[in-house]
This record gives sequence, C-alpha cells and structure tokens, in this order.
Amino acid sequence: MRALLVQARSPETYWSFEHALPIIRKDSTFPPLAIATLAALLPDGWELRLRDLNVGPLDDADLAWADAVLVSGLLVQAPSVREVLRRARAMGRRTVVGGAAVSSAPELFVEADHVFCGEAEGRLDLLVRVLESPAPNSPRLLSPEGDDRPDLCLARVPRFDLLDLSRYGSHALQFSRGCPYRCEFCDIIEIFGRVPRVKSPDQVLAELDALRALGARGTLFFVDDNFAGNRRAIARLLPALRAWQERNGFPFAFCTEASVDLAMHPELVTAMVDAGFGQVFLGLETPSRTALAQAGKTQNLHMPQEQAVEELTRAGLEVYAGFIIGFDTDGPDMFDRQLAFISGLPIPRAMVNLLIALPGTRLWRRLEQEGRLRGVPSGDSFERPNFVPALDERVLLAGYRRLLASLYSPAAYYRRCALHLDQAPQPRRAVAHSISNGSLGTLGRAIWHLGIRGRRRQLFWRLMAHALRRGTAALPRAVMFAIVGESLIRYTEEVVLPRIDASLSKLDASSASLPKKEASSAFRARRSRHDDGSPLLTQGP
Repeated sequence: MRALLVQARSPETYWSFEHALPIIRKDSTFPPLAIATLAALLPDGWELRLRDLNVGPLDDADLAWADAVLVSGLLVQAPSVREVLRRARAMGRRTVVGGAAVSSAPELFVEADHVFCGEAEGRLDLLVRVLESPAPNSPRLLSPEGDDRPDLCLARVPRFDLLDLSRYGSHALQFSRGCPYRCEFCDIIEIFGRVPRVKSPDQVLAELDALRALGARGTLFFVDDNFAGNRRAIARLLPALRAWQERNGFPFAFCTEASVDLAMHPELVTAMVDAGFGQVFLGLETPSRTALAQAGKTQNLHMPQEQAVEELTRAGLEVYAGFIIGFDTDGPDMFDRQLAFISGLPIPRAMVNLLIALPGTRLWRRLEQEGRLRGVPSGDSFERPNFVPALDERVLLAGYRRLLASLYSPAAYYRRCALHLDQAPQPRRAVAHSISNGSLGTLGRAIWHLGIRGRRRQLFWRLMAHALRRGTAALPRAVMFAIVGESLIRYTEEVVLPRIDASLSKLDASSASLPKKEASSAFRARRSRHDDGSPLLTQGP
C-alpha cells in the first residue's frame, strides 16, 4: 500500500512570517506535526511519502505514485485541501481528508471519497481496512462513531524522518490535548475535551531524542493548547525535560501556549524557565472583565492580566498574546481601550482578531439560537464576521482597522520591544531566542536587510543600542524582535489593512440590506439590558 500524506498550504497570516523567513533562510515556520503523527500510526508495511505544501508544490508524479492520498488541514487551509482532493480524484486516486477543519465541518469537503473525524490513535482500523481493500460500497466516514478520546499512551513518535527539518524555522512537539476551561468561542474543548490527556515524560523524551538525532536544534514549540491545563502532569514532566536538556547541552529553546493563570504558580514558571522555556503565548483577549465573564474565560479574572504578564516576563518568559475584538459587550470605546491595554504591556507580538463563531462551539450554538449566524467562517480574520455583531458592523471593522494600524506602526511595535527588554531578565544560558538558531549568518542578514537597507533602520539601531545597555545577552532577542517585526509590520501594511478596506467596501455596497440592519439594531436593543431590566455593563475593570 502506497499512501501519500499531504499537508495543505496556509495562506499568508500573522503567524507565517513571510518577510522574516528569507532572513533566517527557511521556507516555513512550523513543520506539520499532525500529519507526521498520523504517519507514525499507519501500518509498518505501508510505503509513505509526506508532502508539505508550505515548503513546496505537490507534483503529479507523487499523486501518480500513490494508491491513496490522505490530506490534512485547518479551516483556513480549506481551499488548499479541496484543490488537492480535486487533483487526486482527477487522477483516479482514492482520497481521505482529516484534520481539525474536517472534525469541525466535514460537510465542507465534498470532493473527498472518505472523511476521518477526530484523533487517530487507536481509531484507524476501519480506515486501514477500506484503503487496503477498497470496494464500491465502502463507507464515507472512516472514523469510529462516538466521541471517545484516545489515551495518549497510544501515541507514537511522529515520523519526523519524512520531513526535511532543515527547511523549518522551528520544530514542534505535543505533550497534552484538551483544556479544563469553558471559553465560549473555543473549539479546542469541543474537539479534544475538557480533561487534558498527556503523554508520559518518557514519550516526550523519545520524541526529543528523535528530533535531535535528525539534527534538529533551536526553537521547539510545544503545540499544546494549554500546556498548564494539567499542572500535576507538567510538574512531573519539567524535571525530566531539564535533565534531558542538561545531558544534551540545551539544544532546544522551548515555547508553548498556556492560560493566564499560569502566573499564579511561580514554582511551575521557574521550573519551565529552568527546563529551557523562553516564550509563552497567552489568550488575554480583552481588558473588559464583563466580556471575559460572558465568554466564560473566568481563568483570566483571578488576577490582573497586566500583573500576570509582567510577572511572567520578569521570570524569564517572553509573552506573546492573542486579543479579540467584537464581543457582544464591546462598545465603540473598546478599540481605544484595547490599544491602551496592549501598548502598556511588554508584548511585541500582539495578535488581534475579530471574534469568529467556530462550528461546534458554545458561541456557535448560542448565535444559531439567536438567529445571528451567517455561515461557516473561512478562517480569514479580515473579512466580515460570520455572524451579526452586536456593535454596528462598520464601526467594528473601521475600529479594528485603526487598532491594527496603530499597534503595528513601526514606532509602536519597537516601543513594545523596548518595554520587554526593560522588564526581562538576562538569559541564564545561550539559548535560541529567535525562530532560527541565532546564527551569525542570520545576524549578518538582519543587519544588511534591516539595519542598512531597511526602511526602519533608525528604529533597528535604536533597539540594538537599547538592548546593549541591558547587556550583550539581550542582543539576540532584540535582533529576533526586529526580524519578526519586519514581517508583522509589512504584513499589516501590505495585506491586512487593504483587506479590511475591501471588507468595508463590500459592507458599504450591501448597506441597502435593511433586514440585516434591523436585525442588528434589534439585537443591540435586546442586549442593552439584563433579563431583570437593569443596564448591561460594558466597561471593564
């Protein structure tokens, strides 16, 4: 059996760093961990090829070689997924589509012969039987029915050997799946559950050994949606990680995602830093306590978010964070409040998105009940929202545009970089702080492209001088900020703002649609008061 595994291509986003990758001489930011994980679970006797469309095109020769084509992707990658499925079907190849997008909205992928929903560990028997012995009456759904979630003791070391790891700016590994919280807008808890399942420390170390044996070094992202979701488990893992790093000369600089309440556990934060963690992504979302409470993000209410960010920064973790505009309680003042909130934090990389209703979430179900849904989102944050917002839609899009333009003006971005350098301690050891490995070649290219030829060279050198005043160990991080910032600033100027302008133009063109206006106005009036008739507060702390 010859199986071709294809990772769909992502469009340009804030996370793809198109303008940074040439400076660090890489083709893509992260390797496709999910499909490499699937490859490890397929029968040993199968011949496998893995093609990641983010590092190169898919050749017809690969499709002709395969007996079956298995395609994976996120919702934002759906157009690429469907294109691969159409090409494979045109060549008479049997196709299976899986991944997060399919688990949320399988109806989108009509081009596939088969769909597979959910996780793969211990759930591939039917898929293997159908692909090895295809028949005209084979079922389209190849995943088991029900929502049983596998024990991660069944996980195997991903087939990293099927990837050219030298083409990626970072490496990836997963320790846990699931999150204990109940954020209304999040589909993670719907797909992976609210009881975090974890791999054993030995399993994690085996994956690290495999990566290191293939020559991987530098930044390694623990892709867990909430690394701190099972605090007892990470308390057992971190000493093992530290010991492994010490035995091997700290080849990796770890980063991950966690909930804000990680800051309430300084002993875990210290253990993370000791193990080589240098970055953590937090979902801060909004300064409005009312919006956080309504969205079910109560974990962000246990301590002031500004305090949490500063404590994590001073402990040695660079915080980068996500923010959301468009909650039902957001008023026209929220854009200025978000700008002030983010500008005062030591967070250079502040990712702000419009609220999206993802299929299967509590938000989706609520909006469906209220008659406000417009359809499945495309994954594009710069289009009109896929539901009728409480705030006037033009005010929402125009305010969002102004907020992003302000946050990623060169001066504002570099100010946040300097604020981080002022609060962060000096690194305890030489670890990789950038999405590359901090090599001299990367430094030379950064100086040439940003410090000599760059439009923002004055800001570049000012940041370098600021870093040197903090000590020479701060310089690699400052260079990384400048490299990443070049991508974020250019993407905002060249792609994001024009796309929001296009969305505003489309909105203006359809402004004669009176029923939508009436629905939005009626909703705003309905949401202006609590059930008991008292005013609904829209202000934060």
